[in-house]
Amino acid sequence: MSRTAKIRTALRIILALFYFAAGVAHLRSPTGFLAITPAWVPFPAMVVFLTGVAEIAGALGLLIPRFSKAAGIGLALYALCVWPANFNHALNDIAIGGTHMSWAYHGPRLAFQPVFIWLALWVGGVINWPFRETS
Repeated sequence: MSRTAKIRTALRIILALFYFAAGVAHLRSPTGFLAITPAWVPFPAMVVFLTGVAEIAGALGLLIPRFSKAAGIGLALYALCVWPANFNHALNDIAIGGTHMSWAYHGPRLAFQPVFIWLALWVGGVINWPFRETS
């Protein structure tokens, strides 16, 4: 296995663990996620529940080779779709559990979202960019 393939595998496992934990958090403690959900989102409690299910399904899919590409696409789309909630959280200074986060938190979080989108596609084997090697 090449070095790039090893890195891709390791990052796929890490991303799967991250999304699995986030999905469980959505299901077990939806209050904070509901707080940052934009007002224009219909049925916010159902959306937060379904996003948790989507994160868990995507995480499991990343770990099953025949589903990894679909999971990568799904998680990339998921990350794109929840980005407005991150903007809502930042721009409206929404406190979670009584805590207001500074731009030292929000800035990197917002800027890193495209990296999460790319990472889901890369670890899922959907894209190889910017690497030449395929795995």
